[in-house]
Amino acid sequence: MLFAACLLAGRVSLLSGDHSARAVSRIHTDHPGSIALDDIAVAAIGPAADLSESWPPPALPLAQQAAIVLTSGSTGAPSAARKCWGELVARSQAAAERFGLVGGGSPAIVGTVPPHHMYGFETTVLLPLHGDCASWCGPTFYPADIRAALSEVRGRRILVTTPVHLRALLEQPLERPPEQVISATAPLEQALAARARDEWGALVSEIFGATEVGSIASRRTLDEAGWTLYPGIALSGTDEAPVVHAPHAAPHPLSDIIERHPDGSGFLLLGRSGDLVKIGGRRASLEGLGRTLRAIDGVIDGVFIVPDDLNQRPGARLLAFAVAPGGDARALLAALRHEIDPLFLPRRLILCDRLPRNEVGKLPREALRALLDKADD
Repeated sequence: MLFAACLLAGRVSLLSGDHSARAVSRIHTDHPGSIALDDIAVAAIGPAADLSESWPPPALPLAQQAAIVLTSGSTGAPSAARKCWGELVARSQAAAERFGLVGGGSPAIVGTVPPHHMYGFETTVLLPLHGDCASWCGPTFYPADIRAALSEVRGRRILVTTPVHLRALLEQPLERPPEQVISATAPLEQALAARARDEWGALVSEIFGATEVGSIASRRTLDEAGWTLYPGIALSGTDEAPVVHAPHAAPHPLSDIIERHPDGSGFLLLGRSGDLVKIGGRRASLEGLGRTLRAIDGVIDGVFIVPDDLNQRPGARLLAFAVAPGGDARALLAALRHEIDPLFLPRRLILCDRLPRNEVGKLPREALRALLDKADD
């Protein structure tokens, strides 16, 4: 409601996942004249007016700036990605076509990703504006909230989620599971996707994108290794430094290494530029190493970390954190030894109660630094 009101008033919506007092203060400094609205302020506005006689809504200039989305800061300080209305419309229409949300049916989207995150913004706010679907507006923070939402909505249900949320939701049976699952923010492991398919009978897909460029491609996790670009999206540059071209948006580089399909329709994702680590002349993906750790029996969550002095100290090695209730660090290291190159075996594997993931399942750099500092105390 507020986003639509801002559009009609010619105001720009600032979307940030960090709602701390420090972050809000920084936003006010960087964007003079901005107004902070929380749930209490929104509730005070009162119910929306009856707009049934005002349909269809008025057309807006495609060049109008609609939103500024702040990145999560998982790889450093948050940066601002500016979005014009035409870019958001074109991308939403492409997603609606890709996921079968045109031509009737009106499924309900239940999203576990907040609308101020670019992925949640595109799927739970913009997609219902341009596709034949509705969006659940109730709470979806806890697994119990998601189960209640899926039970309450009628008709076809689409769960828009992340690997972290999906893993938690699969811990208990669902009364009314979704017919379709869409995941993003991190690679979805094949075993987890297979569980959702086998236990729920759901079609499992993934979205590829970034805050700076939005969603640009998708794939059916269990059927496709590569990603298919959305209609209207093209890539230029090299596979080591690809550049995204999209309607109504300026070209933007990707922080990923890819291998393009010969016909230009899509690509294989080889890894993020900052995700690759080199030791002893060999390279490995931190995400791939973490995926191997998480696949060990008893491990609920895990991550590999590069020490700051890896390139300065010849004997430096990786570190790893794991959430494995009742587990033993030595046993986990022994299991890892059978799965990965010895050069990438962590010098220390530290057990913890939980990893400091944010609300979309990412591990911000500052949170990982704090976790490492705590382990060194």
